[in-house]
Amino acid sequence: MSSDAKSIWKRLLIIPPILIGIALVAYNLQTREGPSQTEVGETARKARVITVPETTVVPRALGFGTVKPGTVWEAVAEIQGKIIEIHPQLKAGAMLPKGTTLLRIDPADYRLALRSAEADIRAIEAQLVEIAARDANTRASLAIEIRSWEIAKRELRRKRQLVKSKVVSAAAVDQEERNLLAREQIAQTLRNTLNLLPAEKLRLEAQLSAARIRGQNAQRDLDRTIITLPFDARIAEGNVEKAQFAKAGQTLAAADSIDVSEVSAQLPIDKMFQLLDPVRIAGVTPERAMSEIENILGLTPIIRLKLGNLVSKWKGRVARVSDRIDPRTRTIGVIVAVDRPYHFAPDVLRPPLAKNMYVEVELRGRPRMRQIVVPRSALRGGKAFVVGGENRLEIRAVEVRYRLGDIAVIESGLKAGERIVVSDLIPAIDGMLIDPAPDKDAETRLIKEAAGEAGF
Repeated sequence: MSSDAKSIWKRLLIIPPILIGIALVAYNLQTREGPSQTEVGETARKARVITVPETTVVPRALGFGTVKPGTVWEAVAEIQGKIIEIHPQLKAGAMLPKGTTLLRIDPADYRLALRSAEADIRAIEAQLVEIAARDANTRASLAIEIRSWEIAKRELRRKRQLVKSKVVSAAAVDQEERNLLAREQIAQTLRNTLNLLPAEKLRLEAQLSAARIRGQNAQRDLDRTIITLPFDARIAEGNVEKAQFAKAGQTLAAADSIDVSEVSAQLPIDKMFQLLDPVRIAGVTPERAMSEIENILGLTPIIRLKLGNLVSKWKGRVARVSDRIDPRTRTIGVIVAVDRPYHFAPDVLRPPLAKNMYVEVELRGRPRMRQIVVPRSALRGGKAFVVGGENRLEIRAVEVRYRLGDIAVIESGLKAGERIVVSDLIPAIDGMLIDPAPDKDAETRLIKEAAGEAGF
């Protein structure tokens, strides 16, 4: 056999294995079973839920401010002189009762001025007594002269009758007439004296008033040599030493009252109006606002001082509202007063509410009943995840009346008794099946926070 024939024969030998392989593949395709199929069911997503409560809400707003004393008093010297006595506790930080003598100024010059004024008063009073005596004496002399003048007048008439009978001479008549004129002159002089006495009396009375005023001023200056505390106070500073010369108008000491402390808490305007009851403030007159501001606003302040792990609290009262709005922060100041800030209660461990402490002020409005509240974290972009019938998710738009801390007060979109999701739900698909797990603790915390029981 030739070589070409051998080559063709070798090529043909590969065909039978190929045909056998194709036959086996076709057989397997015809006889094998199809892939098994499992029916897929819907899976419920686990989520924490609460029942939307209808509860009492106490509106609150937070502000911050610095403590200041209710009254700041400065001991300003009204007179000048050498300091001869200083209270040993006239130092910053000392607490002294009302009426304590802080210092004395040398009173010697003012005592001399008082004695001089008293001497002038006595001298003028003596002159007034003398004028009264002169008035009485002059009136008595005038009465005598009038009687003498009447006698001389009768004698003149008698002699004029006698001169007609030529019993007396004309010279005697002239002499009697001169005597009558002299009596009239004396009486007129006495009348002039009486007329001048009232003017002299007025002059002396004016001098007496001036002397008494000098005496009163001298007594006031003498009283001013002693400087005392007008109320229970804590000394802020003392600026003098013993034997130092004090000038009039110089500030010698400063003290702060300890009966009341004040804090000017700055609050955003919108937060402030959330606290107010429109019914209570409608028609308020300026006169009522001045006398009834605390009752009209209906706010209850709570002051907190946070020092590390120590949180001290005081109850306060609204004293007044600032007359202006801060143009930079757009906040309004509410001045809160705390009575007896230095009082130490045996059952409360807290420091005194001292000057310059930086504190938190929580203002609470009057309770508002039957409010729908939810946690703020339960709202996603203005929507709430409501678990409806058959535990299906309903994504619902809600309108918020206002937010208060970690809660939101709902205006519309939710009803009391509905269930809402309070845990993260990603992804959230409207209509998806939910496996709800009630979170009673979260619901209890929500109600307490709405009522303000989580704080003071």
